[in-house]
Amino acid sequence: MKLFPLHLIPNDTRIDFMRWRWLSVGFIAVLMAASIGMIATKGFNYALDFTGGTSVELLFEKPADVDAVRERLEAAGYPGAQVQTMGTASDLMIRLQPKEGGSDAEAINRTAADVLAAASTPDNAATIKGRSYVGPQVGQDLAKKGIYAIAFVVVGFLIYIAFRFEWKFAVSAIITTLGDVVIVAGWFSLAGREFDLTLLAGLLTVMGFSINDTIVVFDRVRENFRSMRAEPLEVLNTSINQTLSRTIITSFVAFLTVLALYIYGGGSLEGMSEAMMIGIVIGTASSILVACPLLTLGFLRVTKQDLLPKARDEEALARRP
Repeated sequence: MKLFPLHLIPNDTRIDFMRWRWLSVGFIAVLMAASIGMIATKGFNYALDFTGGTSVELLFEKPADVDAVRERLEAAGYPGAQVQTMGTASDLMIRLQPKEGGSDAEAINRTAADVLAAASTPDNAATIKGRSYVGPQVGQDLAKKGIYAIAFVVVGFLIYIAFRFEWKFAVSAIITTLGDVVIVAGWFSLAGREFDLTLLAGLLTVMGFSINDTIVVFDRVRENFRSMRAEPLEVLNTSINQTLSRTIITSFVAFLTVLALYIYGGGSLEGMSEAMMIGIVIGTASSILVACPLLTLGFLRVTKQDLLPKARDEEALARRP
């Protein structure tokens, strides 16, 4: 028994998505090209995770306000300082670029003293628990590992989808997913937001969300290709409409969750949550407007012969129009 009706999208929608497939695919392609151009020309504002810098750990007498500490450091001439708790609210790890540069002991001690003076307040004094210098080589290693992580995810998606569905579905899904990631990354390049490890985690999450939405639609496409007596365009349209309500509701709930993280998670999680919010919107749109339309274009055009098992269902295939 239904406790209350929840129908954001009617179950019997008959929207002709395939009619606008050239427009939707072209629009996303333009966004991808613009994002790639932005990344190639402007690049990213890499954070200390990738560029290196000084790390100072402070122990406060009482729990400290992370955002307030970050604001005091910015006022003291350390913009973009990364401040995060280390187990308790009284133990903070601060990473920043030193004002005068240098990686020797004297420069590190001087930076640590400045950080201590800026972060402490009369009613909540702090002491230096540790200090160190993170060289750019560590940042380069992290960047390489980030690239390896993205490549590993892409290859894994290709193998999984090709095994579960068909290679045309795999290529279409990867193009759609990479397009979502490129657009989100292009936005951060345009905005000049710091690109750190949390933002990289957000981009990987966008890939997972996007591929999940696409697989749900593709699963319905496969079922309908085997059960419906209709042309491919009609099958694809029907599949999108049948999964439309589920896609919208799932994305809406996920967006609200990430929005709460963006509002209440503090500055250290803003980049990741912003990437996820934008990715949810773009990923939802691409799973509806791009993934299936790609299956009607060029070498990715899908047919019933692609989806019906060749050996087991030859007789059933012969009986179908």
